[in-house]
Amino acid sequence: MELTKIVITGGPCAGKSTAMSRIQKEFSALGYTVLFVPETATELITGGVAPWTCGRNVEYQKCQMRLQLVKEALFEQAARTMPAEKILIVCDRGNLDNKAYMDEDEFAEALEYIGLNKVELRDNYDAVFHLVTAAKGEERFYTTENNSARIETVEQATALDDRLIDAWTGHPHFRVIDNSENFEEKMARLIKEISVFLGEPEKRETERKFLIERPDISLLESFPACRPIDILQTYLKSEKDEEIRVRRRGEDGHYVYFHTVKRKINGLKREENERRITKEEYLSLLEEADESKKPISKTRYCLTYKNQYLEIDIYPFMNDTAILEIELCDGDEEIFFPESIKVIKEVTFDDEYKNSSLAAKIQDT
Repeated sequence: MELTKIVITGGPCAGKSTAMSRIQKEFSALGYTVLFVPETATELITGGVAPWTCGRNVEYQKCQMRLQLVKEALFEQAARTMPAEKILIVCDRGNLDNKAYMDEDEFAEALEYIGLNKVELRDNYDAVFHLVTAAKGEERFYTTENNSARIETVEQATALDDRLIDAWTGHPHFRVIDNSENFEEKMARLIKEISVFLGEPEKRETERKFLIERPDISLLESFPACRPIDILQTYLKSEKDEEIRVRRRGEDGHYVYFHTVKRKINGLKREENERRITKEEYLSLLEEADESKKPISKTRYCLTYKNQYLEIDIYPFMNDTAILEIELCDGDEEIFFPESIKVIKEVTFDDEYKNSSLAAKIQDT
């Protein structure tokens, strides 16, 4: 069974309800059994359990986060009993959305209560798609009338949208769908982004890569939506034109693990198959390491900038330069770079800057 769990999130009045019906229609037609985990906040608030009815905001958030975990676990349990080849679980908001409604102390208290860390909570989903609130650029369409749990003003909705983007920044596959086009085109772009992620009709990755001047880390960290992620990837023995790796990814000493197989198709396009693995599987697969390539250690700064998700890799053996990557739906999409990022050249087609090539050059220290 191929089971995928994604999150549809976003600011207030962003189009999530319409998105859910489009997802049901489009992916059912592609042979998926589509399951929807309802928005927990709306269920609780309309039932009388709300931040303003509980003793403290954090007490409400604890209830919401715990219920969200239970619901998702039950949906996954039920999904595994179904006679289906492809199942798509769609969460109407994910558990990390709650971070946008708490300060850091409250969030730490809530994490301790549910017994999880931020990395486990965030990376428990295969992909996250954020729909930007209508309060950003389409104010005339912003309304609170179609959702009794929505109480935010335009200004509050805009600020909340920013906090949600910041909360999810750092996820391995995070996409922001803005209001640069009309609503129908916004929905079409969402469906396309999900299709590309799922590999419909084929599992392909369109990625562009740039050599940049090594950025000022303090400046990077000053961006409102920037998250440093520690990555250690090890290349395994593979056939020609194939790249197999395992990756440990996380922060603050908490990690998740991935196994990835990539095959080059042409130009920008590569076939990619990635799956989450356990720590035990990761340690076992390390025995198949390609001894001609040293493990690559790097800090990846995930940066959401102008609704694009940039990944800046800082390597300990590159003193003056770094690598910036971005995954795209289409290779000809315009890319927006922060002014502080100085691009030296594009290296998308330069094998010298592939991680596997860099791994082959690392010398013993």
